[in-house]
Amino acid sequence: MAEPKSENRPLAGAVALVTGGSRGIGLAIARRLTKLGALVCICGRDAAHLEAAAAELKRDGAKILAVPADVSRASDIRNLVEKAQRELGPIEILINNAGTYRSGPIHQLAESDWDVVLDTNLKSVFLVSGAVIPYMIERKRGHIINISSLAGKNAFAGGGIYCASKWGLQGLTACMAEDLRAYGIRVAAVCPGTVATDFSPHTGRDTSKMLQADDVAHAVESLLTQAPQSFISEIDIRPTQKP
Repeated sequence: MAEPKSENRPLAGAVALVTGGSRGIGLAIARRLTKLGALVCICGRDAAHLEAAAAELKRDGAKILAVPADVSRASDIRNLVEKAQRELGPIEILINNAGTYRSGPIHQLAESDWDVVLDTNLKSVFLVSGAVIPYMIERKRGHIINISSLAGKNAFAGGGIYCASKWGLQGLTACMAEDLRAYGIRVAAVCPGTVATDFSPHTGRDTSKMLQADDVAHAVESLLTQAPQSFISEIDIRPTQKP
């Protein structure tokens, strides 16, 4: 029998898929979702990190499925979605979090840098969302939250490829929201500034003043627990003090 929803566990029984869920922001989001009662599938390319993350989450009694997958590959995504829905149930929540970073002046970067960043940060959202959306349309409900960045709105030296991926993600998210709102599916972007994880270097910065991964997880919770008649399309997150 499914666990009933309650004030403390408003997502009880809901199935969530978190890409890039083995560490950093993705792991913080997965942790928050399990505390809210969701059944969570995490994926990532590093099997060892996935195993460690799943073990941590299961210690608190959460139901976790960890599936190694490269979300820039359509074949991996098909297997991921099929396995998640077979073992946990229909996916109601999709958190597109997988991301990578390359920095430097555009003329000093290689085509391979462009391909890696755009495939991971943007193409993966297109592919994973495309695999999950038909099931959400069938049930006339769902949440898709794309973890973007303030780099999707602001330019900075050396950020050409990364900013391009996130500006593209902003446009894709907005169009997805318009495509899907009539089906009861809410699509939103979360745009944090720099977060204190190992995702990018923080040399010379006070990480205690930076955003933390759990700040992003809190924003995700806010989107998933908003009233059914409302639609928050985007959340920007900045630290209270500049690090």
